[in-house]
Amino acid sequence: WLKLRFSNRLRRLPPQRLMINTRKKILKEKGATPTSLEEEVAKALFDIEVSPSCDFRAELREIYLSGATEIEVGKGGAAVIVHIPFRAWKFAKKIQARLIKELEKKFSRKHVILVANRTILDKDFRRKGMKVRPRSRTLTAVHEAILEDVVGPTEIVGKRTRIGTDGSKILKILLDPRDKDKEHVDNKLPVFSAVYKKLTTK
Repeated sequence: WLKLRFSNRLRRLPPQRLMINTRKKILKEKGATPTSLEEEVAKALFDIEVSPSCDFRAELREIYLSGATEIEVGKGGAAVIVHIPFRAWKFAKKIQARLIKELEKKFSRKHVILVANRTILDKDFRRKGMKVRPRSRTLTAVHEAILEDVVGPTEIVGKRTRIGTDGSKILKILLDPRDKDKEHVDNKLPVFSAVYKKLTTK
């Protein structure tokens, strides 16, 4: 379990061309068909990119998704988790706050969380021809990175693990209280917890 607290217009394009441009925003494994949700997210990304008011178009051109899932959060709430290939993550991270804000306008009444695709290497990594396992590919490191993605762009300033009498563990995360969007982030704390649990089964 995870507990957190604080210490416009689209150019008119023919339907066929619009679909082609939208599909460019999706990178799936060969033979995999995008889900309706993934196509909806891809279209939202494309709509934002071609909007005359978009001031982060250069970064957005480099961003595409590899998957998208929706989970229930709380009573009647929902969150859309957008998975972004790791090589495109550096562009998404630069505009994370603004991109989330624009996507949430497209998905009314739903929270949007952006996470990078990361690969965990188990202890049998030598069988894959690797002599050394990068620390960034360990289970612990990947889960820590996922947590930073989920709460981003808010920074984590502290962590604490509490062990219950039944042996269960609760990870408490302290978020930067100086975040200028503190009130909005405060409302998303249950979302962060639910998404992190979904992605890590913790």
